Amino acid sequence: MRVKSSLLNISAGLGSQLVITILSFVSRTVFINSLGIEYLGVNGLFTSILAMLSLAEAGIGSSIIYNLYKPVAENNRPKILALMDLYKKAYLVIAGLVMLLGLGVMPFLDLIIKDTSVENLSIIYLLFLINTAAPYLFVYKHSFLNVNQKNYIVTSIFSISSILSTGLRIAILLYTENYLLYLAVESVFSIITSAIVVILVNKMYPFLKEKVEAKLDPETKANFIKNMKAIILQNVGNYFIFGVDSILISTFVSITAVGLYSNYKMLIDICRTLLNQVFANMYHSLGNLIAKESSDAVYRIFKVTYLLNFWLYSLLSIGLYLLVEPLITLWLGQEFAMSNAILLVLVVMFYERGMRNSLSAVKSTAGIFHEDRYAPIVQAAVNLTVSLILVHYLGILGVFIGNIVSALAVPFWYTPRLVYRNVFQQPVMHYYRSYLLYTLLGVSVCLVAGFICELFPSSTLLGLVGKGFVCVVLVNFVYVAVFYKTEQFRYLQMIGVGLLNKIPLLRNPRLKKQEHSRPSLEVGGDK
Repeated sequence: MRVKSSLLNISAGLGSQLVITILSFVSRTVFINSLGIEYLGVNGLFTSILAMLSLAEAGIGSSIIYNLYKPVAENNRPKILALMDLYKKAYLVIAGLVMLLGLGVMPFLDLIIKDTSVENLSIIYLLFLINTAAPYLFVYKHSFLNVNQKNYIVTSIFSISSILSTGLRIAILLYTENYLLYLAVESVFSIITSAIVVILVNKMYPFLKEKVEAKLDPETKANFIKNMKAIILQNVGNYFIFGVDSILISTFVSITAVGLYSNYKMLIDICRTLLNQVFANMYHSLGNLIAKESSDAVYRIFKVTYLLNFWLYSLLSIGLYLLVEPLITLWLGQEFAMSNAILLVLVVMFYERGMRNSLSAVKSTAGIFHEDRYAPIVQAAVNLTVSLILVHYLGILGVFIGNIVSALAVPFWYTPRLVYRNVFQQPVMHYYRSYLLYTLLGVSVCLVAGFICELFPSSTLLGLVGKGFVCVVLVNFVYVAVFYKTEQFRYLQMIGVGLLNKIPLLRNPRLKKQEHSRPSLEVGGDK
C-alpha cells in the first residue's frame, strides 16, 4: 500500500500543480499590468512577514503527526482520539496567538515600508493576517489524512479551490483593479475550503467525532511537549534564515526591489512546490516505514529517495539557471530581469536546500527534533550578520550570500551527522561522498547544457522552448547512462513501470511481469 498511496498522492499533486502553475503566470501578469510593481512588492513583503507567525504551528503539527504514525499503523483509536483532541486545542491557541502577534506588528509597518504610493496598507495587512490565522481552526483534521497517506484528497480539494479562487481574482483585477476585494476573495475561499475538508474527514473517519475517553500517557505527553518546544525554537531560526529576505530588501534597498525579486521567487517556489508534491507524499510513507522496519531497511529506501532527490532538484536547478532570465525577459520585459550573479546564488540556494530534503524528512519522521533545536538559531545569527554586512556593499546579492554562508556553516554538516548516527547507524562520510559525486555530475551537465543553449536565440519563444528541451533531454540522458546499473535506479525504474501499468492504455502483460519483478530493495512488501 505504501507505494500505491505515494503514487496516487504524487499523481494528484502533480496534475493540480500543473494547472495552478499556468494560472499563476496568468495571475501574476494581470496583477503587474493592473496594479504595478509596488503592489507586487507589498504582496511579497506581507507574505514574508506573516510567515513568521506560522512558526508555532509547524512545531505543533510536526510533533503530533510524528506521534500519530504508530497509533494509526496499529489502529489504536483511543490514543488517536486523545492526540487529535490535543491537536485541536493546540491549534485554537495558535490561531489566537497568530492574530495577537500579527496585530502587534501593525504599528511598525511604516518602518519597514518606505516611499510607497500603495494606499490602505493597514487594511491590506489585516486581510493577509486573517488569511493566515483562520485556516488553523481546521488544519488538524487535514493532517490526519496525511498520516493515513491520503493527502491526494486534501490536494485535490485545495487545488480545485485554488483554481476557482485564482480565476475569480483574475477577473476582479481585470474589471475592477480592486486589491482589497482581490485579497478578501482569497480569504473567503481559504476558510470555506478548509471547512469542506473537515466535513469530509469526519465522514471518512466518523470515530474522530467520538468523545475522548482515554488520556495520553505521561511519556507521550512529555515527548510531545519536548519536541514541540524544540521545533518551535528551530522554526524561529528558520524564519530568520528564509523569511527575512524580503524584509531586508524592503528596508535597505526598496519595495520595488522586493517586487523584482518576487518574480524570481515565484518561479523558484513553483519548482519547489512541484517537487514537494513528489517528496512530501513519499515522506508520509517513510514515516509509516520507520514505525515498522529496521534501520537498514530505512537506509536502503533513503538511498533511493536521495538519488531521486538529486535527480529532480539538479534537473530543475539547471533549468532555472539557464531559462529564468530569458523567460522573465519574454514574459515581463528586460526591466524586470536581475543580474546573472543574483540568479546563480538563488539557484545554489534552491539546490543546497533541496538536497537536504531526504535527510530532513528522515529526521522529522524519526522524531529527531530535540537534538538540533539550537542549530537554526545559530544559522539565523550567521545569516543575519552576514546579510546585514553585505547588503550595504552588494545590495540584494549580499542578502542571498548570507543565506548560503549560514547554510554551509550549520545544517550542511550537522543534519547528516544526526541522521546517520541516530537513524541509519552508518558512517556520515557515505553521505558526503555521494553528495560530492552527485554535485560534480550536475555541474558538469549544466556546463554542457549551457554551451548548447547558447546556440539558441534568447529573444524568441521558440528559442526558450529549444533550451528547455535541451535541459530535459540532456540531463535525463546523462543520468540514465550514469545510474542505470545501480540498485537505486532499478528500484525507481520498477516503480515507474508500476505507475505506467496502472494506465489502462499502457497496461500489458510484459509491464505486469516487470512490476512483480521489483528488486529486493522493497522492504516489508506493500503493506
